[in-house]
Amino acid sequence: MPKVSVLMGVYNCADTVHQSINSIKEQTFTDWEFIICDDGSIDNTAAIVEEYAKNDFRIKFIKNDKNRGLSYTLNHCLKYATGEYCARMDGDDICSKDRFQIQVDFLDSHPEYGFVSSLMTRHDENGIYQKPEQKESYAPTKKDFVKGSPYCHAPVMMRKSSYDAVNGYRDIDKTLGVEDYDMWFRLYEKGIYGYVLHQPLYSMFDGRAAASRRTLNRRLNEAWVRKEGYKMIGIPFLYRIYILKPIILAFIPQWLYKIIR
Repeated sequence: MPKVSVLMGVYNCADTVHQSINSIKEQTFTDWEFIICDDGSIDNTAAIVEEYAKNDFRIKFIKNDKNRGLSYTLNHCLKYATGEYCARMDGDDICSKDRFQIQVDFLDSHPEYGFVSSLMTRHDENGIYQKPEQKESYAPTKKDFVKGSPYCHAPVMMRKSSYDAVNGYRDIDKTLGVEDYDMWFRLYEKGIYGYVLHQPLYSMFDGRAAASRRTLNRRLNEAWVRKEGYKMIGIPFLYRIYILKPIILAFIPQWLYKIIR
């Protein structure tokens, strides 16, 4: 069985999925399987992935019966995962060639952590526009959850046993768009902690149309996840005012939000 199972959901990303798959195929660490689930794409995404699967036995291609969303799709991938570790990947992102080697080495030598993520850059149609603030690697505490998620979701590598401990992603309407934040809370509630590496091992596509995904409903979902999560891990009442933060952001004009980003 492979050491790493790569989990990737794809939906209408025919223009970018080539570079994302190649980013995995070019990893210096090669003991992996790549599980790609099409979430009801209506463009050429499925055909592209099928062609890759025909030519590389490590790539497993599966499909949802219709568009189901990220939580359902990743849980679908987890059903096929056989690796000790599971690495996330998105169909419009890229990662450094040594990402897997660095993360596997970390988890192999630090059994006290259930998962590891890293910093990441952001790019759009014109290239990289945001680089992370340089800081030391660290293990986020419960207090680090107050202002937002301390972990980047897409670069995470997690022990399969950690996913299993919380039954994967919670596939409910209230977590749509913030399924990762919800899962970090549930992991910490069970005493399963993570670590953030200071290297930006991943670059996320956050293009010009991305702001349109940050809807009022998604902001309300984040507020709900904060409310529930703060209770799960015992955040003091003084800090629970931050439950209102995503609701306030929902009313900032899109043009101003883009400038801030």
